[in-house]
Amino acid sequence: MDLGLKDRVAIVAASSKGLGKAVALGLAAEGAKLAICARGKQELERTSAEIPTELVAQCIDVTVEAQVRAFIGDVVRKFGRIDICVANAGGPPAKKFAATSADDWRAALDLNFMSTLYLAQAVLPHMQERRWGRFIAISSIAVLQPVDGLILSNAARSAVRGLVKSLSNEYAPFNVLVNNVCPGYTATERLKKLDVHPEMQIPMGRVGTPEEFANLVVFLASERSSYITGVSIPVDGGWTRAL
Repeated sequence: MDLGLKDRVAIVAASSKGLGKAVALGLAAEGAKLAICARGKQELERTSAEIPTELVAQCIDVTVEAQVRAFIGDVVRKFGRIDICVANAGGPPAKKFAATSADDWRAALDLNFMSTLYLAQAVLPHMQERRWGRFIAISSIAVLQPVDGLILSNAARSAVRGLVKSLSNEYAPFNVLVNNVCPGYTATERLKKLDVHPEMQIPMGRVGTPEEFANLVVFLASERSSYITGVSIPVDGGWTRAL
């Protein structure tokens, strides 16, 4: 199937490793032009070397609005437009409520909610003007079924889900589709840091790969997703029990 992604301009945030990197490589394989960003210079350079398509790569912190806007401006100057934006950032630390502080909550909201908001504010006007766009947030299965010990993620990412649903309604008349993809337990550095072994909880009996997750994001970014908007889709091997 031709996904219609050749020469589309795609931004993938936090894409030097893990899920973001898998998405960037997946889009590049379909011929998209890419803009990637991350905070770590060395990892970003290594990932850039693996991408065979036209590329912008910058070290930025997506929790800083001015850096996000400057990055988006550079992408528009380089490529002339933005077709796809994948909002992504790391996850907040694992904690129970009693162990959290007000600063923990502010940091979690900055990392997961405000970073998504900054990207949306910067790219959606460009998509609206061209009457074509795909804005995809990467959140977590925690927005569908809270995960014990991850209360910061449960709450902050659920705010992203609400934002995505609201934006999908507002921008649908302009053929700008806004969706939320919810990774389950996936073989990334984040899973290693959480030090959990969830295989027995997953009906498929294994954790997912970043490439399996990226396959859905690439599809949602494509021409073939033309009637899908406002949804939160889990990629979790059946872990989520909610109807």
